Amino acid sequence: MGTLVEPQVVLTHESDLDGLVSGLLLQRLAREMFTTDVGLEAYHYQGWKARQLSERTAWVSDFTFEARLDRNSWLVVDHHASEARPSAAQLIHDPNKSASRLCYELCQEHGIASPELDRIVELTDIGDLFQETHADFVEACDYANLVKSYGFWNLHSLIGGRIEGLLDHPLLEVMRVKRKVEDPIGLAWAKDHVEALSPEVGLVRPVVGNTNVIVHQLLEQCVTPHAVLATLFKKGNGAFIVSFRSRNGEALKVATRLDGGGHPNASGTTLPRSVNDHEAAAEYIRQRLNPTLPASSLNGMEDLIQRWEQMKR
Repeated sequence: MGTLVEPQVVLTHESDLDGLVSGLLLQRLAREMFTTDVGLEAYHYQGWKARQLSERTAWVSDFTFEARLDRNSWLVVDHHASEARPSAAQLIHDPNKSASRLCYELCQEHGIASPELDRIVELTDIGDLFQETHADFVEACDYANLVKSYGFWNLHSLIGGRIEGLLDHPLLEVMRVKRKVEDPIGLAWAKDHVEALSPEVGLVRPVVGNTNVIVHQLLEQCVTPHAVLATLFKKGNGAFIVSFRSRNGEALKVATRLDGGGHPNASGTTLPRSVNDHEAAAEYIRQRLNPTLPASSLNGMEDLIQRWEQMKR
């Protein structure tokens, strides 16, 4: 590991808990090493790809390493698959660990550690890597759902930028109740309401419940003919986020076709600002995934689900 250079900014992923925890850990490390408060910026994938990288130095977490990040005095800490190799930047990479785990290991090398941080990082690791056989998987999903439910910057404000504030936060009780009451209802409803966007991709619009858990259960139970399931989320600023989930690596391929990124089985992207409602979002994705098909063929894809239901009977 080379000598770390004081960053002008810490850049992280806005969409999930791993981005929040890893970004805050890098901020804390910079404060410990250089006795200065470095600003934190967070982006969804599309905004990240459009951002100009004008800083001389920066620390980046939870974003796929790419050629434009290969800059002198830049540090990139990530776990996504990448074909790019660093020649100038410092890259800390391990696909078997979350970005938070990698950042925490770096922090530990500089004396930043505590039982509270140990636990938060462990839960983030379990949830982000979707270790469904782990004994703490359900609890980890409750923590992960905090960012999904309340938003990156809202949660950041609630804990005052202090990671330990996440541990046993009162809002986790809301997540537990929602999981016990809403998830079974949402799953039962979603099974009968999967909309075909392409032969490979189906759209799920849960009316209640943890969307990630519901989609995972739909894929696990093989209740649709689609290898990839998509969900939509409208941010406070009006932008639509689409998330893709799969079981055999197909999600990332689909997200890439819409200028997104992520993990092989958990990816996403931000739709253009011109997409201003759920129906327009669904149609935009449908057209991007099926650019050569006539409208009649697109509409006919709904028959896939009906035929699938008949086969199951």
